[in-house]
Amino acid sequence: MADSPAPIARPLRRLLELIAEDAPAEAYGALAAQARAHGASTADLAEMEQATATALRVRGTLRQHRRRETELAALFDTAGDLAALRDLDAVLQSIVRRVRMLLGTDTAYLTLRDEEAGDTYMRVTDGSVSPLFQNLRLSYGDGLGGLVAQTARPYATPDYRTDERFRHTGSIDEGVLDEGLVGILGVPLLLGARGGAAGGDVIGVLFAADRTPRPFSPDEVALLCSLAAHAAIAIDTAKAITDLAQAGAVIKEHAAAMQRAEEAHDRLTDLVLRGGDLPEVAAAVAGLLDGAITIHDPEGRTLAAVGPGGAPFDAGPPPAPATAPTARAEHRAGRWTCAVLAGQEVLGGMVLHGRDRLDDSDRRLFERAGVVTALLLLLSRSVAETENRVRGELITDLLTAPERDPVGLVVRGRRLGVDLSRPCLVLVAQAADGSHDRLPAAAGRYLFGSDGISAERSGTVVLLLPHDGAAPGAVARTAAGQLTALVGAPVTVAAAGPASGPQPLADAHAEALRCLRALCALGRVGDGAGAAELGFLGVLLGNERDVASFVTATLGPLLAYDAKRGTELVRTLGAYFACGGTLTRTKDELHLHVNTVVQRLDRIQALLGPDWNAPERALELQLALRLHMLAAPS
Repeated sequence: MADSPAPIARPLRRLLELIAEDAPAEAYGALAAQARAHGASTADLAEMEQATATALRVRGTLRQHRRRETELAALFDTAGDLAALRDLDAVLQSIVRRVRMLLGTDTAYLTLRDEEAGDTYMRVTDGSVSPLFQNLRLSYGDGLGGLVAQTARPYATPDYRTDERFRHTGSIDEGVLDEGLVGILGVPLLLGARGGAAGGDVIGVLFAADRTPRPFSPDEVALLCSLAAHAAIAIDTAKAITDLAQAGAVIKEHAAAMQRAEEAHDRLTDLVLRGGDLPEVAAAVAGLLDGAITIHDPEGRTLAAVGPGGAPFDAGPPPAPATAPTARAEHRAGRWTCAVLAGQEVLGGMVLHGRDRLDDSDRRLFERAGVVTALLLLLSRSVAETENRVRGELITDLLTAPERDPVGLVVRGRRLGVDLSRPCLVLVAQAADGSHDRLPAAAGRYLFGSDGISAERSGTVVLLLPHDGAAPGAVARTAAGQLTALVGAPVTVAAAGPASGPQPLADAHAEALRCLRALCALGRVGDGAGAAELGFLGVLLGNERDVASFVTATLGPLLAYDAKRGTELVRTLGAYFACGGTLTRTKDELHLHVNTVVQRLDRIQALLGPDWNAPERALELQLALRLHMLAAPS
């Protein structure tokens, strides 16, 4: 028995060597077989078997420790890799690749939650070969992945096709079959609880799968859960970085827009402060918005038109005015427009050509340009009104005492930019009752941008305009139309001239005033005429005669007869007087038979009396006929 320990000692020493070599399990059993072959005793064999079992347990413990160390090292490496990634696609691809490597599976894949659709969708795969599988969508509760997303718990199956724990659907089963997957493990991607929600927030599911039946051990489930925890944080971080980058881009874009708006504001403000005019504003805005700019007055007349690069621009007629003008930019008829407003008063409009779309910053810049334009127009009008008041004093002195200092009046006029030695037209305007107070300001707006001046005098407004060759009556009618629109009530305008020099201009004013009274006496309120057009009737009616009553009293029976029967007795009488009382000329003028003319004259005599053709009565009839024709001009 003294020699027995030696044979036992050698196998025990070999067991330690096998443990150190991490030999396979069958190598340990081979030692006991060798000892039995060499005739070891029963006691020695029992001790050998007990030592072998202990060695195998030590081997398993060491292997488990090594595996845990490997897994922990892999987790640390994964965490480091994920922390270094910033692109979400790269993060997801790294996750599934590391899962497939650590668990040694055929495939690994990841689904993410779709907030809008209310399900999960296949986001990234590694080792997949089926396009059908790669495009799967899983509703909550459907399939293994849908169950994991719904319950926020890991699930594993050794054979997916025969596992009845999941709700199988045709589309999911078809995709899994097309990929050839059998054993599948899925764990939730969980973020910390949000808003008090228990268990955290499931943002997706991480899978590992084989194409053969495979039971997944608890250690493998725990390892995949650890990877999923790192992955969820990495995904959330990547999304946050993406959102932050997008927010940074928005902030950068907003800052650039603010800087551009500030520069535009400074540029436009500088134009106002240094007394810039409308063409300069139009050129500045055209350069800032890369388009053409036109500025119009309320009547549509172009005040400024500038194309890209400051070139002249012909935009044609302005767009029709909006029913409710607004200072907000509007896109109409292929152009951007905004009203130039001072409170509720429309001073004009601004139009941007050549731009189909405007972003918010450009739209605000265009609207700000409208405000600057309104400010310039108000300043210009204020200056013009101030100058016009000073010029109005000149008109007052001119009409009150032209003979007192005619040379001094001419000199004063030149200082104010008015050359009284040049031929001028004198217009006298009168507004309808209740509108007199609005007429002076309207006259200032009408003259804005011209060399004319105006002044209020005795309930009327006197306008002095340089003569450009137009007929006084035509100028008066144009002024009446535009002043009526500006005042919002009928404005009657009479014109006289042209005249030059203080005294002739004062005489022209008196003549225009008589013409104005004649127009009012004729009932032509809101109309315009020149003194020469009315002739002696202007003088006759200049003292506010009751024309309507005179015409009715003189021609009333004929007017009533014609109105009732549709005859032309008034026209016949006028032609008879115009032809000097000759029947043959009258019938030629009217293109009638002489007997018809005689019959009409007989009817006139029956209506007016036998003395209708007496000299005095004939004069009254001719004057009434003339007044009747002037009161209703064609």
